[in-house]
Amino acid sequence: MQHTNTQDTLVGLFVVAGIAGLFFLALQVSNLGSFTSGQGYTLTANFTNSGGLKVRSPVSLAGVKIGQVSAIDLNPTTYQSVVTMHIDTAYNNLPDDTTASIFTAGLLGEQYVSLEPGGSDTYLKDQGKIDITQPAIILEKAIGQFLFKSAEEKSE
Repeated sequence: MQHTNTQDTLVGLFVVAGIAGLFFLALQVSNLGSFTSGQGYTLTANFTNSGGLKVRSPVSLAGVKIGQVSAIDLNPTTYQSVVTMHIDTAYNNLPDDTTASIFTAGLLGEQYVSLEPGGSDTYLKDQGKIDITQPAIILEKAIGQFLFKSAEEKSE
């Protein structure tokens, strides 16, 4: 059986295409494929618990990605998590009474910030702050509370 240069080239191209596909998939799964272009504005929100939220986690409004988390810090005075979000310029009409919540998406448990617009006529501006927030629900804590409540009811 003879191998030709054409067969070797095709096999090589197939291997390179497979590696490129795996690399692209890895970028999409890890959320590194969506870099910010610098166009947009910054908002912050304080949460009592940011759970497993990470830098580059999506920020969505009505299920549409409008930005991403750019930083997560701890406020040393209030001991709250300060989440900084980069929002695309196209979405510069968020009312100043918008609420922010941390939810979990999918089976892998990726967390994201969900924004819910309010009814105000004034809009959030660059370096604005979202005052109304709902922290992440920690599954272990919720299960512990359920089990504790269940055991308490049985003892009565």
